[in-house]
Amino acid sequence: MTTRTIYVVDDDDDVRLSLQSLLSVLPNTLVWGFRSGDAFLERAEELGPGVILLDYHMPGSTGLDVLKAIQPYGAKFVAVILTGHGEVSLAVEAMKSGALDFLEKPYEHDALIEVLNSACGQLEESSEQTARVDAAKAKIEKLSAREVQVMHGLIAGRSNKVIAYDLDLSPRTIEIYRANLMDKLEVTNLSDILRIAFTAGLVPSA
Repeated sequence: MTTRTIYVVDDDDDVRLSLQSLLSVLPNTLVWGFRSGDAFLERAEELGPGVILLDYHMPGSTGLDVLKAIQPYGAKFVAVILTGHGEVSLAVEAMKSGALDFLEKPYEHDALIEVLNSACGQLEESSEQTARVDAAKAKIEKLSAREVQVMHGLIAGRSNKVIAYDLDLSPRTIEIYRANLMDKLEVTNLSDILRIAFTAGLVPSA
């Protein structure tokens, strides 16, 4: 089972330590505590992927500031905002800035675990998708410029003869480029070429 990482970012020592104690008993879970948003951001680049339990009200960088600062990290972090009772408008603002969900203090244990499980599930799914994209891009980077041109022709549904005409090459040369690119992409048919191209973002989704 994959080890989950949770970052508790809260300036209230009692709340932070209580959460750390509560969550540390969960199976396959690592819990880190940060006394401020600034302290977390100082380490964010070197930290591994994880779920952030993020207090909204903190001196220095607020929860909202942290959300905006971690946006360049993409799917590396999934944030859950902790707000005071009745602060729904703040929670909405936080979710617009990238938070997955929010919890009102005081929160029920079951509600906390449910939100964490959902956040961890999304993080895992995002990590898997990132890995698929990176793998597809790595394969395409093996192709020469001419092989990429041939691949785009295939994606556009053109025959070898049409691609040859467009690139001012012989059909036999296109066949060689096509065989080489399929070998480098480790595929055996056009459908797999299309899947890799879509995954790598070479073909925009409708």
